[in-house]
Amino acid sequence: MRVATVAFYGCALGLLAMGLREMFSGFEENRCTMTYMFEYPEYRRIALPRRVARQYPAYGLYLYGEGQYAQDTRGLKLTGAPVLFLPGNAGSYKQARSLGSVALRKAEALEGGVHLNVFTIDFNEELVALYGGSLRRQTHFLHESIKAILRLYKDHEAPPHSVVLVGHSMGGVVARALFTLPRFSPRLVSLIITQASPHQAPVLSLDAHLLEFYSAVRQRWVGRAEDLRNVTVLSVGGGYRDYQVRSGLTALPCPQDDPSKLSLVVTAVPRTWVSTDHLSIVWCKELVLATVRAFFDLIEPETGQFSDDPERRMAILNHHFIRHPVRVLGEQLEMPVSLSGSPKTWSEVNTLRLAYSAPKEGQAKYFLFALSSRRRAYSHFYCRSNNLEMTSWVYGCTQMNGSLCVQAVDLSFGTELLPAYKVLTLSLSELSSVSHLIVVASNLNGRQFNVECEWQRQESQTVSVPVPHVLSFGMSVSDVTLNSTGLRHTIELQHFHQVYQAFRISVVSHCKVTKADRLPNVYIMKVPWFREDSVTTSSIPSVTEISGMLHTSRPDNSTGVLLQLHTAPNCLYKVSVRTSFPRVLGQVLRFCGPVLPVYVAVALLLACGGQMSSVVRMGRPLQMSHAVARSLQPHKVDLPVYLLHLLLRYSWFQDGWSTLHLPPLDALPATSPDGMTQEGLPLNEDWPRLLSPLLYVLGAAMAFWGSVLLRLFLRLLSLLLAPLHRPSVSRDCGTLRRRTQLLLILCLSVLGWASCGALSITATFLLHLYRVSLGAQLNTYSLNLLVFLWFTDVCLCFCPGSKVTDDREVSESYAEPGKSQNYCPLKMTSLKYSYIDYNHNYPSRRPRNKQTKRKALGKKRKALGKKRKAQGKKRKALGKKRKALGKKRKALGKKRKALGKKRKAPGTVRPWTANLKNVTAPPCYRTRYCRM
Repeated sequence: MRVATVAFYGCALGLLAMGLREMFSGFEENRCTMTYMFEYPEYRRIALPRRVARQYPAYGLYLYGEGQYAQDTRGLKLTGAPVLFLPGNAGSYKQARSLGSVALRKAEALEGGVHLNVFTIDFNEELVALYGGSLRRQTHFLHESIKAILRLYKDHEAPPHSVVLVGHSMGGVVARALFTLPRFSPRLVSLIITQASPHQAPVLSLDAHLLEFYSAVRQRWVGRAEDLRNVTVLSVGGGYRDYQVRSGLTALPCPQDDPSKLSLVVTAVPRTWVSTDHLSIVWCKELVLATVRAFFDLIEPETGQFSDDPERRMAILNHHFIRHPVRVLGEQLEMPVSLSGSPKTWSEVNTLRLAYSAPKEGQAKYFLFALSSRRRAYSHFYCRSNNLEMTSWVYGCTQMNGSLCVQAVDLSFGTELLPAYKVLTLSLSELSSVSHLIVVASNLNGRQFNVECEWQRQESQTVSVPVPHVLSFGMSVSDVTLNSTGLRHTIELQHFHQVYQAFRISVVSHCKVTKADRLPNVYIMKVPWFREDSVTTSSIPSVTEISGMLHTSRPDNSTGVLLQLHTAPNCLYKVSVRTSFPRVLGQVLRFCGPVLPVYVAVALLLACGGQMSSVVRMGRPLQMSHAVARSLQPHKVDLPVYLLHLLLRYSWFQDGWSTLHLPPLDALPATSPDGMTQEGLPLNEDWPRLLSPLLYVLGAAMAFWGSVLLRLFLRLLSLLLAPLHRPSVSRDCGTLRRRTQLLLILCLSVLGWASCGALSITATFLLHLYRVSLGAQLNTYSLNLLVFLWFTDVCLCFCPGSKVTDDREVSESYAEPGKSQNYCPLKMTSLKYSYIDYNHNYPSRRPRNKQTKRKALGKKRKALGKKRKAQGKKRKALGKKRKALGKKRKALGKKRKALGKKRKAPGTVRPWTANLKNVTAPPCYRTRYCRM
């Protein structure tokens, strides 16, 4: 394996890990408050008709209750307004306890006996997000449950005609699917509130039933939307903490001019301002309180049931979920209003800004602002206050008596509630009939508060900043410095309108003078085309980082994202915008993560094609990791898909495509609120087209390292099991008895029926893997081949190390002396018989009859004869070598004899005795020892 290949796929794996880390942990902590029950919860089962009980035995309908309320409703004599909770994918019916408990506490604090009857449905915790076959059955049972609930009120004086539905996750999709039933009356449901429900498309499109279900629901709500304008639907997304169902999927697919449909993110809900995960959105106290308050405001005091007026329902939902005016809903004031007070309590403000702190002593105070001298120079009047309990605090004077205002109109209906204070912005062009503005700052109860007001010119307090390019990798920064002479500034982030853009927005505040009573900063990121605003509060001075990401892309040429800064006067603010590459990867995986397995499958298929060609060319497969590394060929994927996209634009090709009943072409998920795709991108925004190659590289990296890990796992498993299980030599090794075979087939059949076949296939593969590892320690070739067969979903039985093909012959590497040599440890009986012919290195079928066995045996004998002939030739060559060696030895002996004869010849003098001719030898020269 080359170092460059490992380094490339290592970098790709690092990018994938970086994106996953940002996706699963790159968000704020859970700031939701838990809801608690004050008494023991009870779930009373509602009896359904016998036909319904027999048709849906796994489902059930329950009534939630606690304490005395549960005792009072034992006879099912109900008088409240019905609310039905629908759980989602694998959800429990007991999740309704948060909504039911808060509703009971709210009813105890009210007079008149107005309360809610909270019902819940048990869908048997079915995995409807993975298998869509149960969605239609749940929809029919929901219809029967609604009719059963309304029958409980038949003896009531003013029985309800409809039921309010609250659906979590897939429960919200089932609630909208009610209107696709042919016998369902739309009058039975007037209001639907969904929580983290994927309305745009399923999170994972795993089967045709799920796609057909979504197609039918979309066709009913989009194609025939005129018939459903009286049905109010509110969809709430969880924000970035919900990585299971992204908030872009929770947008309702409906016409833009439909006023009875609302889609928003929980971070934009007043008094909530938090992000929730997929489960906490059910029990988040801030959101549950907003929902319960809206329900009680929807109840008519005369009948005790929900209102049938669509306009009133929308007004109440806007009040609690869109813009809270910090006043009681439906509060009516006399027009005009008469103001009273002594001249000492009235003060005329001639400066551009007012900063007032109420004293501890209770007193009445009125501030008067003249409009005549300010209309030309300024466009808006901005005012904010904290801890001010008065709901009507800004008035427009219509009649003056000297320096006092006698009659005025209330202008406080446009107040917006923020986490730290309430703010009011008035446009002077809309106040033509008003001569003065009056700010009431009375603290009659002695409660301290602060009021700050100023005249503003919107053009001078709005700054446009182009955001850095998404491929700048954080190297470039766009910043702006604000010398805060005002209380509010607006920064328009130009070219920020795609979901794949992600920025780190840093706001540094610094003040020369530090004051203890200074109001905190509030930063709001507003998205004009979707209600996904996020609110951040910070102290002064501070360094605050805001996550600049979007849930939906801009569908048209509207304005960009706006960053509103509610600042402190006489302070310096520096705003820096920098691209965050890890968050970009997190956004890519958040939106395109479900299609990543498709790219993994493409890489594996190309790798299997390379394996087949390697078998044909070289007679053996490559290592799976090498094959995957060579399969990184984007031109084989992107180019055909791009050409197919071009051809599908023509009507004649679309007709031929549909005539052949071919499936629709896969594409990246829609990111616009209305489900539009990004086919019409401008020329300067072609960078989203790089997503497909990026996803292909990430998918190839997953396939590469998956094959490496699987190969390592099989090697370790083989090393562990080979010493523990000594192979036994038997004639029928690996063959199960007929009773064992039938029992195994029966168990796998029952297991496959109970788990839709998935667990049975897994058990079969594990059994095959165990037998492979049990038989022998895998060598390199067999290990690579097993990895290849696992990825291509083909189960083969082979004997590693054996050089014969018939299971009646002996594997030489495992044969032991003194035992019968008939060993094949891997003969499978529950799968198709296959084996590997190591002489030819390719898989082939086992012989099935005697004739084919004889042919195979003849081939083996011929091969054995060839081997014997080769061995005979080797022996002949060895004999010739031995003869040549003998001749060499004879020649060497002759040379030695000739040398001896020369030494014995007379007159021959040896070199070492040449100087000893006249020396007389001692007496013991010829004896063995000399005696001295």
